[in-house]
Amino acid sequence: MATGMGVVVIGRNEGPRLERCLASLVGAAQKVVYVDSGSTDGSVQIALALGVAVVELDMTIPFTAARARNEGFACVQRLLPAMRYVQFVDGDCEVVGGWLPQAQAFLDTHPDVAVVCGRRRERFPQHSVYNLLCDLEWDTPVGEARACGGDALMRADAFAEASGFRPDLIAGEEPELCIRLRRNGWKVWRLGEEMTLHDATMTRFGQWWQRTLRGGYAYAEGAFLHGAAPEQHWLRESRRAWFWGLGVPLATVIASLMLGWFGLPLLLVYPLQVARLARRGDRSTRENWLRAFFLVLGKFPEMLGQVKFLLNRFGAGKTALIEYK
Repeated sequence: MATGMGVVVIGRNEGPRLERCLASLVGAAQKVVYVDSGSTDGSVQIALALGVAVVELDMTIPFTAARARNEGFACVQRLLPAMRYVQFVDGDCEVVGGWLPQAQAFLDTHPDVAVVCGRRRERFPQHSVYNLLCDLEWDTPVGEARACGGDALMRADAFAEASGFRPDLIAGEEPELCIRLRRNGWKVWRLGEEMTLHDATMTRFGQWWQRTLRGGYAYAEGAFLHGAAPEQHWLRESRRAWFWGLGVPLATVIASLMLGWFGLPLLLVYPLQVARLARRGDRSTRENWLRAFFLVLGKFPEMLGQVKFLLNRFGAGKTALIEYK
């Protein structure tokens, strides 16, 4: 068992996935806390049966994963005052055996690193193209990184010093926290070791669209908060969403109004961009082309996510969670 380590698991209606997640953690850390956000499938009972402490969120307060993680951290801190490290895990993930001691050993020997994460893999990439896209998305370079995802081991004191996650963010809260940690002089590191198995169960195009729209929203909010130099957080991603998702279609419409059918060839930039991205890929031919196609197609929901953020921020819109499952 890793001493001085607490774990925060968040979830809602994850059922067997949550049981698998918690079973991979019980006995591996000193204290495991599950934060439930209004489950109706017996998730709370599953956690209690495994001897895991449970925090049931007040759902009259707008939910965010950031708020859930913060409340879980506060609970672990009360139950384990000597906590040095905290592992955050999503309830649809199983922690790979050996990850916690490996990650703790890395932080023990790298006092300038506040966050360490490893390889998150999709459990069933063969079940749908959307699951496969998740697996490809998470195959990121190892070494010093700018940000982590929802699964990561953090120094408890660094997390507390930074006041945790911004509880009002509905997406992109992990990179935003990493910005503040790096400003405080800490480093973020990604290891090549296996960390978690994720079960997206994303089988419909609509799920992928919603998830990508949420990403566009996160890009917009991240750029709004930290887009200024030198960070320029998600500024490039936001600009690309506007260019490909709105700029090119708008230019095509204007050109068609002026030139008739001769304006339509502008749309050829889309297949050309797909081909360019596919040729740059380093996976199999099928994976490279699938990833390239959906990267380009994804600029449309990303642009709509940007619009949604602007309406919420400067209009009469109300911030609400964007869920895909």
